[in-house]
Amino acid sequence: MSRLTHSEIHMVHRIGWLRAAVLGANDGLVSTASLVVGVAAAGSGRPEILIAGLAGLVAGAMSMAAGEYVSVSSQTDAEQADLARESKELKDTPAAELEELTQIYVGRGLDEGLARQVAVQLTQKDALGAHARDELGISETVTARPIQAAVVSAMTFAAGAVIPLIVASVAPAAQISVVVATTTLVGLMALGGLGASAGGAGILKGAIRVTVWGALALAATALVGMVFGVAA
Repeated sequence: MSRLTHSEIHMVHRIGWLRAAVLGANDGLVSTASLVVGVAAAGSGRPEILIAGLAGLVAGAMSMAAGEYVSVSSQTDAEQADLARESKELKDTPAAELEELTQIYVGRGLDEGLARQVAVQLTQKDALGAHARDELGISETVTARPIQAAVVSAMTFAAGAVIPLIVASVAPAAQISVVVATTTLVGLMALGGLGASAGGAGILKGAIRVTVWGALALAATALVGMVFGVAA
């Protein structure tokens, strides 16, 4: 009899890069479009608008990369500290750690005898791995990767930010604010739906929540531009 095998791809496998990618693209699109709309609403010309938008793209991409790297590095440091402490406890008090692992499995529904048997076998194979996974909740699937998060954030921010810049460069000068804002809202709807779909959530819900916040940001910066700007 042949053995049937199949591979499974779960949404949690994407969590290491999906959050950074969605956040980066969304932030790049919203912040740069808002900057462009605000500067345009202040009465600035196309060159000034594009320069401000390009500066926002570069600064934002670097800021996103630095922020993600620092944030995820802190998570990595915490994970490594927990693993080091667990490794020491396994060396100093192996019996207590075995009992702790046994009780974890009992709490998950195994009877005492089977739970101890499982704990013993897993401890013999990889004690630290078993405790990291079942006691600390640390696994290879969701482990923090600072460099990956930083690079993904910077690249997706730039990808999102370049859209309003392209639109601003080709839109009629008198309608830059309107065209950029409209294009951005459409892009946010698509981005929100894509992010929700990739994460296994409802597409409509993801699209609406991103678009609403983007619309608020665009309205706020347009208002600032009109209030404090001086028309040419």
